[in-house]
Amino acid sequence: MTERTHQVDPKLLEILVCPLTKGPLEYDREGQRLISRRAGLAFPIRDGIPILLPDEAESLEDTEAGR
Repeated sequence: MTERTHQVDPKLLEILVCPLTKGPLEYDREGQRLISRRAGLAFPIRDGIPILLPDEAESLEDTEAGR
């Protein structure tokens, strides 16, 4: 099964912030996630919808160590 990548609206990316730090998020198109460097978390994007729930986020240390 191939995973589809969705484009996130650039205007949406301009207004989204990390729910924990209120800091900026970086869009990782390949990984389909939004990254908060300040919080050290990666929030998933599912079907083009950013899931900005702390319980759904992965630690950047864990995800980058596994790559």
